[in-house]
Amino acid sequence: MTHDSALPPIVIATRESQLALWQAQHVQALLAARGHSVSLLGMTTRGDQILDRTLSKVGGKGLFVKELEVALEEGRADIAVHSLKDVPMELPEGFALACVMEREDPRDAFVSPQYATLDELPLGAVVGTSSLRRQVLLQALRPDLQIEPLRGNVQTRLRKLDEGQYAAIVLAAAGLKRLGLHERIRSIFEPTQMLPAAGQGALGIEIRSQRDDLRAALAPLAHERTWLTVTAERAVSRAMGGSCSMPLAAHGQWRGEQLTLQAAWGDIEGRVPLVRAEDSVRVNTLAEADALGLAVAARLRAAGAIGAN
Repeated sequence: MTHDSALPPIVIATRESQLALWQAQHVQALLAARGHSVSLLGMTTRGDQILDRTLSKVGGKGLFVKELEVALEEGRADIAVHSLKDVPMELPEGFALACVMEREDPRDAFVSPQYATLDELPLGAVVGTSSLRRQVLLQALRPDLQIEPLRGNVQTRLRKLDEGQYAAIVLAAAGLKRLGLHERIRSIFEPTQMLPAAGQGALGIEIRSQRDDLRAALAPLAHERTWLTVTAERAVSRAMGGSCSMPLAAHGQWRGEQLTLQAAWGDIEGRVPLVRAEDSVRVNTLAEADALGLAVAARLRAAGAIGAN
């Protein structure tokens, strides 16, 4: 037990999908190991309920976050654990990202019962994804493919694949690995082929901004390099007016003390070729990471990418 146990019990608001519960239980175990008493408050969000339309049409990623924030605001929960790629770039007034944890594999995974790689897919094969980013990157790699929407949690998506609705689907490698579904991954897309989404594979913990007691309790769970990286990535999205209704990728990688940030923007109608930009600087603070993201966003726009604002 550590001296931290003076803090009252911590309640984690979580979605009830298997992956969200894994994430919440992971944080629960880490905090419990530090002497905290931690319980979960399971909730179904609007994002989980609306499965017949793409997220970009019904209000974006924030649908997965909103109800959890209401629970924090009403005091029913203390923290919310999110997959960072689901967290809107601007948090509402009164909320803060108190901790970003060490990143799992940020790459995308190719999943198919029949084919080992994207290259093996026959001409015109149907590939499932509801991510506009994955759609434009897939179109750039294989313009012949038929990209069809795919919603639902990881298990639902795999079931639709297994039923034969798609020849292949693309999912985040991190989610499959966290759920112990490594064997479903046929191949992993390197960032050179398919640039990941901002924050993909990283977990963020949200609190009410005035809860300094929770900031202190969560500090040992934070991973500085991941936090710097995702801050730069998210700054690109924010500068572009990004949400899940934008076909945008942003991914940072460390080379020594330098953070190299790459971004890609695509036109969903396929009228404009993929636009790419990158920059590399020494980054030691969140402000420097943010500035790097803004610089890369400016390069994207200069190269022809169209922001939402």
